[in-house]
Amino acid sequence: MSNFVGDDLTGTQGTPALDAAILREGGIAREVGRRRTFAIISHPDAGKTTLTEKLLLFGGAIQMAGTVKARKSGRHATSDWLEIEKQRGISVASSVMQFTYDDCVINLLDTPGHQDFSEDTYRVLTAVDAAVMVVDAAKGVEEQTIKLLEVCRLRNTPIITFINKMDREVRDPLEVLDEIESVLKIKCAPVTWPIGMGKRFQGVYHLLNDEVLRFLPGEAKANQDVEILKGAQIEQLAQQCPQEMKIMRDETELVAGAGASFDLQEFLRGQQTPVFFGSGINNFGVREVLRALVDWAPAPLPRETDVRVVQPTEPAFTGFVFKIQANMDPNHRDRIAFLRVCSGRYSSGMKVKHRRTGKEMKLANAVTFMANERTRMDEAYAGDIIGVHNHGQLQIGDVLTEGEALIFKGIPYFAPELFSRARLRDPMKAKQLQKGLRQLGEEGAVQVFEPLLDTNPLIGAVGQLQFEVVEHRLKSEYGVDAVFERAGIHTARWVTCPDIAHLNEFVKANQSRLARDADGNYAYLADTGVNLRLAQERWPKVQFHATREHGQRL
Repeated sequence: MSNFVGDDLTGTQGTPALDAAILREGGIAREVGRRRTFAIISHPDAGKTTLTEKLLLFGGAIQMAGTVKARKSGRHATSDWLEIEKQRGISVASSVMQFTYDDCVINLLDTPGHQDFSEDTYRVLTAVDAAVMVVDAAKGVEEQTIKLLEVCRLRNTPIITFINKMDREVRDPLEVLDEIESVLKIKCAPVTWPIGMGKRFQGVYHLLNDEVLRFLPGEAKANQDVEILKGAQIEQLAQQCPQEMKIMRDETELVAGAGASFDLQEFLRGQQTPVFFGSGINNFGVREVLRALVDWAPAPLPRETDVRVVQPTEPAFTGFVFKIQANMDPNHRDRIAFLRVCSGRYSSGMKVKHRRTGKEMKLANAVTFMANERTRMDEAYAGDIIGVHNHGQLQIGDVLTEGEALIFKGIPYFAPELFSRARLRDPMKAKQLQKGLRQLGEEGAVQVFEPLLDTNPLIGAVGQLQFEVVEHRLKSEYGVDAVFERAGIHTARWVTCPDIAHLNEFVKANQSRLARDADGNYAYLADTGVNLRLAQERWPKVQFHATREHGQRL
């Protein structure tokens, strides 16, 4: 597929239809080249949501950053819009935000930091082309960071690292870098290096530009240029802060001697991460991260399907649903499907084919987001995330195209690790409970299973906090007061068997341990690990799956 970015199309000969196709493809390629789509990942409390807000601030998308810590003041993070997020000061739902910076269209996806929402985070990471990893300079590499990097490594996602909270007393930067390399198995290439820390934090030395970016205590303004020192000015700083500057020079000499220089191709292959130091709460170092995203992060990448690789500059529209969110606007009880555009151009009112059902759909009034606030989007290109009003027809993993039958790979369900049943305080709310669980299950907040021999649905989750969030949302969004009681189930496995007669025999013999998921697939519910192993031994022809692809009927 030819890439027409910068091509001179004057004098092109051909039919009007061909000329229009060339101009259209050239326009698509130019728009694709402007897109940067990335997620911010970290362990809880590393400063991820704060950095998200500050990137929006520097990108001109908001005028004042809120803070998840200032609950008493009524100010909350723009990306934390669920009521429970505001109450607890944590991110439990993925947010999508779009803004323009330096002629680039930035699609920023803020992910839940809490480990109980790792499945939602994984789905978000399938929709991005790069990621910013936030590391607490005092705590270093933490558990959730390890898990998220493993997910990024599956797709060789390029990673930019921001080591945060340098305005506090933190660990030695060489020690933190060594831990990132040894634990996360990714090479570090420092782009900036701290000069002191805590109360002695003077700023950072920019290794590539041979300049010092001076830190001034207090929250800098987004439109305020950082003080840059060069040449003699750096020497003057060395006289004012001899100890901090000497340590910085010794450490950067060690880094240079180890050959840790930035290599763009290694970064794009996901083998090396450029590292920036700063203080998100003080806006320091944020502009440099944003600049790196624009200059180094890849434009939308090709996407693998079950039949071929889809190029982002192809003229035909394709996209997949990676998230569904219910009740973003509680006044309208709406459901929005978040769709990643993979190729072509979305235009309002266009008709597409719904791959799973084979039916034609009209895409009208799609929206773009700033957390829960939305504006109508008239056009979108590969890399953009659009919101499609969903009346139950769309599910996670669904593919929309301009005709071609494709399934995009790599959006799995994980087998739940915890199971509960909902008990209503008011039995008259049974219908509302079913509706709420169905919609929350569709958006991936939990997984809902219907046992073959029981009318009460089972709710499966990765972590306990998911049940607490669902309980809260059932009450606030659906008017359903329910408590979740643990079910005696150890794990679930989806089951398949190429021999239909044998599968039917298995189902008949294990009805009390089988349930159907939201898509009608059989799941085996084991009360212990021993029970699961015995079932696998007794039924060797039956396959027990720990994951399944979204939208895939097993």
